[in-house]
Amino acid sequence: MDRVIEKKKWNTKRIMTIAGITGIVLLIAGSIYFTSGKSKLDVDTERITISEIKKGPFEEFIPVNGVVMPLTTIYLDASDGGRVEEKYVEDGAMLKKGDPILKLSNTDLELQLANEETAVYAQQIQMQISHTQIQQATISKLNNMADVDVAFKEAKRVYDVDKDLYAKKAIGSQEMQTATNQYYYQLNRKKLATQILSQDTVSVKQQESQTKEQLSQMRNTLALLRQKVDLLTLRSPVDGQLTNFDAEIGQNKNKGEHLGQLDVLSGFKVRCGVEEHYLSRVFTGLKGWFEFAGKTYHLVIKKVFPSILNAQFQVDMAFVGEVPKGIRKGQTLQVHLSLSDETTALLLPKGGFFQQTGGNWIFKVSDDGKKAYKVDIQVNRQSPDYFELTSGLKEGDKVITSSYETYGDIQELVLKK
Repeated sequence: MDRVIEKKKWNTKRIMTIAGITGIVLLIAGSIYFTSGKSKLDVDTERITISEIKKGPFEEFIPVNGVVMPLTTIYLDASDGGRVEEKYVEDGAMLKKGDPILKLSNTDLELQLANEETAVYAQQIQMQISHTQIQQATISKLNNMADVDVAFKEAKRVYDVDKDLYAKKAIGSQEMQTATNQYYYQLNRKKLATQILSQDTVSVKQQESQTKEQLSQMRNTLALLRQKVDLLTLRSPVDGQLTNFDAEIGQNKNKGEHLGQLDVLSGFKVRCGVEEHYLSRVFTGLKGWFEFAGKTYHLVIKKVFPSILNAQFQVDMAFVGEVPKGIRKGQTLQVHLSLSDETTALLLPKGGFFQQTGGNWIFKVSDDGKKAYKVDIQVNRQSPDYFELTSGLKEGDKVITSSYETYGDIQELVLKK
């Protein structure tokens, strides 16, 4: 009797076929993984810096070097050239207003002063002579006017009498005509004399006014020359300390040449040099701070100098509130200049990684701390210690902030302790 033979589903041939296919698939997958997968690098955690992303107060500021300067500085220049004849003080002297500093001699200026004094004296004498002559001419004209007035009155009296007699037929027409002619002649003389006297009065006033004005101008010129001669003796304009004083006896100084400066020690300011690419972001009112003798002091920008020198521009900063005791002119300070108000932000500590990534990506440490892999990030503003992180990470994440110089194109770091 025949029996049915069961057909085996997993015979040796079939198992070997499946195993072969599986091996090939695994081989291909492994090849793909090891040839095209992430490249890895083992790193020692003791040789890298791992930082944590924190949220905290952020203020963008830059460190700048400042020099302490007097609040007010007055420059001393030679108003006129001359030879240094005498020095009364030395550089660094404390002066009171009006104290003499040095004396210059200028023979040309002194001779010009003497000539002007002579000219003014001569003008005064000439003015007196002219005034006397004018007075004499006026007196003569007044005497002439008196004679004309008397003659006119006499002619009018005769005219009035003869007119009455002529009306009464006591005199003839010939006498009447003579009296009439004489009257009108004297009347015209009086009008002319009066006009001449009036014009003479106006002319005399104008002449005297012009002479006085000319004399006044000459006196002003004389006063100016005397002032210039007085300025040959340089004096302190205010109380202060003489600095940068450069003059020796016998030395010639040109007009306008810088002789020194006077520092008014009533207060101080700080002059800082700022890199030129911050010019558009720096303006009056910006604040800053510095530490001195264990305390923090605050400053505010009062003036911005737009000129660029050695890739920097300068700003003057005034103290806000207390001024440090013991601070000295010429002292150098490390000032932190604020470029923004304080805000709350995610803080990414600065490090060597930025040179290789430009702030576009960073190695983020895995939660178990065994690996670190690349993540894209975005940073905005920066301070000397932190970047302001805007995307890519969250608070509490840990990242590698040390240099990536030896990592090349590595995609993943294996952290070894």
